[in-house]
Amino acid sequence: MDRKQRASLFAISSVFVLSIIKFSIGLYSNSVAVISSALDNFQDIFMSSVNYFAIRKAAMPPDKNHKFGHGKFEDLSSFFVSLVILLTGIFVIYKALVQFLKKEPLKSPSVAIAIMVLSFFWSFIIAYYLKRVGEKTDSPALKSDSIHYLTDVYSNGGAIVAIILSSYLGYHIFDPLIGIIIGLIILFSSISIFKEGIVSLTDMEIKDELKQEIDKIITDMPYPYAGYHRLRTRTSGGKKHIDFHLLTCRRSSIEEAHNLSDRIEEEIESKIKNTDIVIHLEPCPYTCELTVETCRVRKMGIVKW
Repeated sequence: MDRKQRASLFAISSVFVLSIIKFSIGLYSNSVAVISSALDNFQDIFMSSVNYFAIRKAAMPPDKNHKFGHGKFEDLSSFFVSLVILLTGIFVIYKALVQFLKKEPLKSPSVAIAIMVLSFFWSFIIAYYLKRVGEKTDSPALKSDSIHYLTDVYSNGGAIVAIILSSYLGYHIFDPLIGIIIGLIILFSSISIFKEGIVSLTDMEIKDELKQEIDKIITDMPYPYAGYHRLRTRTSGGKKHIDFHLLTCRRSSIEEAHNLSDRIEEEIESKIKNTDIVIHLEPCPYTCELTVETCRVRKMGIVKW
């Protein structure tokens, strides 16, 4: 089991216990804010479970039918989970509106506050841990998980405020009102995750700063390097696919050109995590005295198109 899978299982097991406790206390205390937070956690469990199986699938090596690997399963799970989050937000807002119309008072607010304080800090720990592992492994599934658990921190804080205002200050409207705010937070979090899923599924280019890093690595290469063109990049799960045409001096041997491409691959892999690189070798199209000093390409500027 790799690091990404362990992180996902940690989130699932932790939130499962917490959500059961919160839902029970929410029903007992009649707090829509607590119930909404518990329902949010239930969909967290579902989301993390989907991501866990997607991460396992994405970690499988390339096979006959998936020669580029299985990274898209992770992108697909991120997109699917965003839709589930959207529906959960709508349900939470509906539940809050129903509670507002009933105007039922809260019971045992101190118990509800205690579990929400625990949930506040625990959600923060989970969000921080998932974000850290997601960034180190370039996992879109874990990054989407961390974003949503961070919204739990806000919703838990809102629920605490709602219970205090409703029970101890007599402002009963604040419990359903903050429940609605929690629902809106959930809706907005689904939008950002949805956008990330769409970007990955449509094979969008990697970030410009990474492309600039690749450009610097290639152009800093010594002889027999003569230029490059047709740089193409895309992401698949946590994997970055990079391919381009490398121009080498016409007088260089196949071995020299191949060694140069190997060196470029090693440099890129050392600077950019999780890459899959394909380099197509081409002889320089120009003729000259075939030396580093007289190279026409270097004098005109690097060939890139």
